[in-house]
This record gives sequence, structure tokens and C-alpha cells, in this order.
Amino acid sequence: MVEVKLKKGKEKAVLQMHPWVFSGALEKVKGNPENGDIVKVIAFNSDFLAYGFFNDQSRVAVRLIEWNEDKKIDRNWYYEKIKNAIEARTHVLHNPQTNTCRLIFSEADFLPGLIVDKYADFLSVQILSSGIEQAKPLIIEILVDILQPKGIFDRSDATARTHEGIEAENGLLWGENPPEFIEVKENGILYHINIAEGQKSGFYCDQRDNRRILAEYVQGKTVLDCFSYSGGFTLNALQQGAKAVTSVDSSALAIQTLNQNISLNHFTDNKHTAIQNDVNKQLRIFGDEERKFDVVILDPPKYAPSRSALDRAARAYKDLNRRGLMLLEKGGLLATFSCSGAMDIESFKQVLAWAALDAGKEIQVIRQFCQPEDHPVRLSFPEGEYLKGLLIRVV
Repeated sequence: MVEVKLKKGKEKAVLQMHPWVFSGALEKVKGNPENGDIVKVIAFNSDFLAYGFFNDQSRVAVRLIEWNEDKKIDRNWYYEKIKNAIEARTHVLHNPQTNTCRLIFSEADFLPGLIVDKYADFLSVQILSSGIEQAKPLIIEILVDILQPKGIFDRSDATARTHEGIEAENGLLWGENPPEFIEVKENGILYHINIAEGQKSGFYCDQRDNRRILAEYVQGKTVLDCFSYSGGFTLNALQQGAKAVTSVDSSALAIQTLNQNISLNHFTDNKHTAIQNDVNKQLRIFGDEERKFDVVILDPPKYAPSRSALDRAARAYKDLNRRGLMLLEKGGLLATFSCSGAMDIESFKQVLAWAALDAGKEIQVIRQFCQPEDHPVRLSFPEGEYLKGLLIRVV
């Protein structure tokens, strides 16, 4: 096995079980590993540190997977990791109100670059590292062995693959092709999920708990759901007796799917309005019309994909939230989210303080949101805590 030696003093993070070794930490690569090969990482004094996936095209040169030198990275190793991840989701998988969840969450489950989502009887897979790409046939075989799904679909079309030097993929990996729309259930609400063409892996199951929690605040109120996608917050609000819900998304497919989900759950159309438009443009229109809502939900895409984008992202988050706050009167609620792992919760709170100042509003944080249990966070890998949110009251 190829050995990768670290520079003197660069072993601390590895000893603390952080799974990333950056290219700048490498002293020497003893051999010529292919991207995705498993290598042995050693300290400057040649002590064993860990095994990991090598990639000389990525800023993360080695993605660590195992810290026990005696372990062999073979089929049994992969089987154990996948089985452990699935068993850790037992609480979610046995919930009769929900049949969709994240089964494998990359570094959090010691499988960096592997994301597996369950949608009823189908699995959607994202492979985002060259190491997992090499092991793909084995991983699919194990998923079939453990879960016996109807089909497994590949949604490995994310930008992360470009950074790893592997091409995007989208297509059937095993079993039946999923129908155009798979019917799933979350919090007792039905959804049509488009695995092949939907955003990310098809559905944002990371907001499951937050949708349910926020819905407790909307009875009898007017709600604006921005970046509504297939309608998670919208449908939970309607189920809990919102007076009226307006959903805004720029995607025609998202609006089409949302409208199907409204019908699927037999909610009345007279309580819901769907608008296909850029959210920032639509917020300006509402502002010009002096339109007001009781609850505004802002769940934008990732504005800060890396730390280098933080300043620009902070300005975008501030402007978005300022516009949202302008649509609220005293007592109104703003549920605002960031899925940018590079922005921590304290920075996000600061952005909200600036937004409130610019909007001329005094605000209170009354609740904090986070990702659910099927998106666990290893404390040795705090970067895995990407989703954060705040429930804010205008006072």
C-alpha cells in the first residue's frame, strides 16, 4: 500500500480523527497512487496515523476512513460501515408517519463522499469522492443485500465531483427505474418526489423536523414560503391550519411538483397561491405593494460553498433577510435558514442583526433550528453541521 507522509507537526488533526488531510500537509507520497486508491497516512516520524482515499486533484488530498491499522478495507469493512449507518436510523425508519430519510451521510458515517437517501422503496445515491467511486459496485451490492430496494438511482451530478476529477453521472444503478414521481410520506404528509430531475438527490429531508416544529406556529396565519421547492414548509403549514400560504420558487418543475403535492394531500386551492419567480425579485414586488404576512420562511440554496465566499454570502443573506423582515409587522415571525457549512450559527446571528438594523426592526430569537438525527454531526468533524436556522419574532 502506498504511504503518504505528513509534514512535521501536521498530524494533530488526524490524531483527533478529523477526516480531511489537505494537500499542503503532505511531505511525501511514496509511490504513484491513482486517484481514489486507499493509502496509508503516516506521521513525519513514520508512525501509522490512518487509512484514507487519495486524490491529487483535490484540495483535500486524503479523505480518512479508518484509524485502526489492523483493519483491512475490504467488503466486510464496507458492509459493517453501511450496516451501522442504516441501523443508526432505526428510530426514523420505524416511524409510521415517515418513509423517507438519509441513510448514509458521508463523513458522519465514516464514508466520505457517499450520500444515500431512501424514498419509499427506492434509493437515491450521490457519490462525491473518487474513493467511493472506485468502491461503487461493492457499495451498490451491499445496499441491495441489506435493503432489497426496488431500484437504486445515481444522482452524482454535483460540483464536488469536478473537484475530485470525476465526471457527473445520472442514471439507474440497479433494479427498476423509478417512476417519474415516487410517492413518499414525511410527518404524515404525502409528496411526489422526482429523483431523476429534482434538486440534489430529489428531496430535502434535512428539514423534516423543522417543518413540523414551524407548523406549530402558523394556525390561522398568513404564511410566505420562499424557495418553496416541492412544498415542505407549505404543506406542513396547510396541514396545521394556516389561513393562507403563498409559495415562491424560480423553478417551473418545483412549482409543478408543489401543485401536485397540494392535490395529493387534498388541500383546498383557495388557501394556497404558487408564484414562479426569483425570490429576491418577488420580495421587492411584495415590498412595493406594501404586502404583509404573519410568517415569512426563507430557505435559500447554499450561498457560501466555501470560506472564501463568506463575505459575499453574508451580504446576500443580509439583503434577503432584510427584505423578509420588511414584510412583517410587530409580532410577525421570520423562519430563516442557512445550509452553508462555512457559515456558523454565530455568524448567521450577526447577519440577522445587521438585516434587522437595516430594516428598522427590533427582533428576538425565540427558537433555533438544526439538522435532524439522520444527518448526524461527528464532533471530530464540525464541518458536517451545515444546516442552521432561527425563528425570529419582530417586537
